[in-house]
Amino acid sequence: MIRAIVRTAHIKYGWEVTGIFDGFEGLIGKTNTKKLTPWNTRGILFKGGTILGTTNRGNPFGFKTIIKGKEVERDLSGSVIKNIKRLGMDAIIVIGGDGSLNIANRLLQKGVNVIGVPKTIDNDLSATLLTFGFSTAVETATDALDKLHTTAESHHRVIVVEVMAGTQAGLPLRQGWQAALM
Repeated sequence: MIRAIVRTAHIKYGWEVTGIFDGFEGLIGKTNTKKLTPWNTRGILFKGGTILGTTNRGNPFGFKTIIKGKEVERDLSGSVIKNIKRLGMDAIIVIGGDGSLNIANRLLQKGVNVIGVPKTIDNDLSATLLTFGFSTAVETATDALDKLHTTAESHHRVIVVEVMAGTQAGLPLRQGWQAALM
């Protein structure tokens, strides 16, 4: 996904692309970004996930911090918007699931130009038939289960496998359904 965005932006449109490390956390306070080019994103197709890192705790509208020994939530969305402008970003492309895309929608409502890309292994986004990442996750888990099944059978053992899942558990449900058909 990142490589395709970078190559299209640079080669087709001549645009500059800035990667933001660790999701929205990379825009809170001191920014953590990197210029992305076709050169420094080559060879990343085989890597799962993201080369920029991720977080599920970086919500700028409810950023948790410790003040005087007590955890408090603060709205740091203004800081994010200020950093987007300071970095000269005309728009942000948010690649993620329901949490990231909900934050992106709130930033859009505050005037930030946003492109949302549904990418989650859970496949649990409304109005989206199939999210990026879901099929690959199911295929990878199916392959692992196939191999583990043979090993468990030959050793007369039971092997427990845990797969990641969000609130809707789309991946484990689909994986279990596919395994039952085999």
